[in-house]
Amino acid sequence: MAVQVDAVILAGGMARRMGGNDKGLVELRDQPMIKHAIDRIKPQVKEILINANRNQNRYSEFGFKVFSDQDSGYLGPLAGMITAMSETNAEYLLVVPCDCPLLPTDLVARMLAKLTAEDAELAVASDGKREQPVVMLLKPSLRASMKAFLDAGERKIDFWYAKHHYVVAEFADQPNAFVNVNTPEQKQQLGDAIANEEHH
Repeated sequence: MAVQVDAVILAGGMARRMGGNDKGLVELRDQPMIKHAIDRIKPQVKEILINANRNQNRYSEFGFKVFSDQDSGYLGPLAGMITAMSETNAEYLLVVPCDCPLLPTDLVARMLAKLTAEDAELAVASDGKREQPVVMLLKPSLRASMKAFLDAGERKIDFWYAKHHYVVAEFADQPNAFVNVNTPEQKQQLGDAIANEEHH
């Protein structure tokens, strides 16, 4: 029996650098940013959940369950992850941000292989140079630990997972996999990169 993995796409942030626009809905090559993430992740998981704290109606149009943070006040990605862990019955939850349109199509397979090989609690993705704390595969049973961390006033994800048995899954072969879009300039560059990928 294959391991069941659900995914949560985090679209809950404030996106201050995008002029306050809802990042997941910013258009990239004629599609909302989150649609690129959905297309990459959908074949890899059983269910997709979307964490959004505004524009829920727009997000629900993609056909997936949309939920907001249980803890209000824009506490960052941890709040969305904590809520997602209570919304899934899967053995593992994949966490990805809504603004990485080039996510690896083998993301789950490689992270799961690494996690199970080392019997770890969670896997964190790396682009070969640095860890990507908002791209994780984790056991939903970690929810209590993460909630305690957030409730203690902590926000930095990497400080949290450092307390656990974690592994790093390297994607150095896909250096653009986790490029995210924070400014209109980056959006243009990424659009060009995707166009380039499609032509090869």
